[in-house]
Amino acid sequence: MKSLSAETFLSDSRVVEAKQLILSALADHQTALSTVRPPDPARKTSYDEVLRRFENLRGAPLFFPYLGSGFGNGVFVELADASVKYDFISGIGVHYLGHNHPALVEAALDAALQDTVMQGNLQQNVQSLPVLEKLVACAKGRGARLDHCFPSTSGAMANENALKILFRKKYPADRLLAFQGCFTGRTLVLSQVSDKPAFRKGLPRTVAVDYVPFYDPEDGEGSTKRAAAVLKEHLLRYPERHAAMMFELVQGEGGFFPGDRSFFVTLMEMLREHNVSILIDEIQTFGRTSELFAFQHFGLDDYADVVTVGKLLQVCATLFRDDLAPEPGLLSQTFTASTSALFAASAVLDHLTESRKYLGPEGRIEELHRLFVRSVETIRKKDPDLLSGPYGLGAMCAFTPLDGSPDKVTAFVRRLFDAGVIAFIAGSNPARVRFLMPVGVVTDGHVAEVMDIVHRALVESR
Repeated sequence: MKSLSAETFLSDSRVVEAKQLILSALADHQTALSTVRPPDPARKTSYDEVLRRFENLRGAPLFFPYLGSGFGNGVFVELADASVKYDFISGIGVHYLGHNHPALVEAALDAALQDTVMQGNLQQNVQSLPVLEKLVACAKGRGARLDHCFPSTSGAMANENALKILFRKKYPADRLLAFQGCFTGRTLVLSQVSDKPAFRKGLPRTVAVDYVPFYDPEDGEGSTKRAAAVLKEHLLRYPERHAAMMFELVQGEGGFFPGDRSFFVTLMEMLREHNVSILIDEIQTFGRTSELFAFQHFGLDDYADVVTVGKLLQVCATLFRDDLAPEPGLLSQTFTASTSALFAASAVLDHLTESRKYLGPEGRIEELHRLFVRSVETIRKKDPDLLSGPYGLGAMCAFTPLDGSPDKVTAFVRRLFDAGVIAFIAGSNPARVRFLMPVGVVTDGHVAEVMDIVHRALVESR
C-alpha cells in the first residue's frame, strides 16, 4: 500500500527534529516560571495602554487585568506585564493540564502541520475519529446507552444541540425543566434556562422553563420530597409539554453545590414515568469527580439520555442515545472544532484514561479534594471568622470568604489576583470563591502555597 503524502511529511526527519527541538526549548524556558512574581514596573505603562485599547475595542472591561504573554509552566502563567501567577481557575476549567503542557504543545504542533484549521460539516480529517470513539467508549463504560457523539466549539453549542435533539424528538412539546440556581450558558435559549434574571434582561423569551429546587445537604430527605412535589406539580400542570429536564449534578455557577444519588434517582424515575428525557450537563463536571463523568460518579448510567461535555477537552460535544439520533440537517455546523482543539482533546483523554492515578475513591482527583478540605479547615481553626466551607466535589472546590457578600467576595478575588492566585466567583447569596485546579500538574506543595496566599489575603481583607 502506497504511503500517504501526509504520512511521509510527518515522518520526515526534519519535521521530527524540529518538534524535538521545540519541546526541548520549551522545557528549558519553563524553568524560569516556578514561583509567583510581581509585575515589572518598567512594563506598567505599556501594559496598561494595551489593556485599555483591548477593553475599548471589546466594548467592556475584563474581570481581571489579564493579558497573557502566551507562555506558562503548569500551574503558573505569565502575563504580558512579566508577572507570574498561580492559575487555580484554569480559564474556568479549560487548562486541565496547566499551561504549556508538553503533551498539549506537541498536539498543537501536530495540528499546525495539518491542512485544515477548522473542521466541520463538509470537511473532517481522520484525526477527528479517535476523539469521538474515546468519548463514546468512556461514556458507555459503565452501561450508559450513549452511542453517538456530535462535536461542537463551545459548551453552550453542545447544550443547544442537545435541546434541538430533544425538542425535535418530542414535538410539539415546548417546555423545559431545570433546577433553581442552574447555569447552562448564555445563548438566547440558554439565557432563558439559566436561573439568573440578569442574564435574561432585555432578551426576548424563547422557551418556557419550570424550575425545581435543588438538593439541600442539610435536609437531604426533606429537600428530595420538596423537589419531587414541585416536579409532580409541573408535570401535572403541563401534561406532555416538557421535552426534557436539564440536570447539573454539581451546580457550578450556582456555588459548587453537589447533589445526591437518591435525590436524582427520585426525580429521574418520575421523569421516566412521564416520558420526559434526561439531559445531563457535564460541561464543567467532566473529568472532575471520582469517575470520568459525574453521572458515573453518582451511578446514573441507566438514566442518561443526552450528556454534554466540554471545557477541559477544548472540544465540546453532545452524546446521545441511538433512538434519539435526529434526521440529517438538524445538527450541522460550519465549524465543529479546530484541528488544534481535536488534537488537544485526544491528548487530554489519553492522559486521563491511560493513567490509573486520577479516578476512583483514592485517585488524584479525590486526593486533591481532601487536601483542599484540610487546608480550609486549618484556616478556620486559626481564624474562624475569615471563611466558611469547604464546599464542592472532587476537583471543584469552593469556600465563602468573610461574610459572603458579593461586593466583598469580588474585592477579595481581585486582591487574590494581585497576590498571585487566579480564582473566580460562584453563587450570589452568599457568594463563594471557586477553584478549578489544573489537576494534571498541580502538586500538594502548590496547594499548600496557594492556601497560604489565600490566608494572608483574607487577613488583609478583614
